[in-house]
Amino acid sequence: MNHYETVFILTPVLSDQQMKEAVEKFEKVLTDNGATIVNEEIWGLRKLAYPIQKKSTGFYSFVEFDGEPTLVKKLETAFRRDERVLRFLVFRNDKYAAEYAEKRRNRTKSTTPANEEVKEN
Repeated sequence: MNHYETVFILTPVLSDQQMKEAVEKFEKVLTDNGATIVNEEIWGLRKLAYPIQKKSTGFYSFVEFDGEPTLVKKLETAFRRDERVLRFLVFRNDKYAAEYAEKRRNRTKSTTPANEEVKEN
């Protein structure tokens, strides 16, 4: 099994509920085909670097998963068939990128939220 990451951008005209349903749909495609989801992050509504389909913002979502190489083709087909997806990217991590992703996950879980002040002695 390989370690993969995917980032996809959903159209901004969706409500929060519709956006979460779309993310769950793609996670279901992964789990139904034997993948294990390692990490999922919803980055929220962000400004695009350039307009896509006359839209300047989009809902970003990031998913890390372990799966077989044949799974990527099925996931990309699901992305292409869904008109809510503006852009997507799926890539396989080598062992060094997988180690870095693990460190990044652990670091983000242990950091304090941005709205709390860090007190130093």
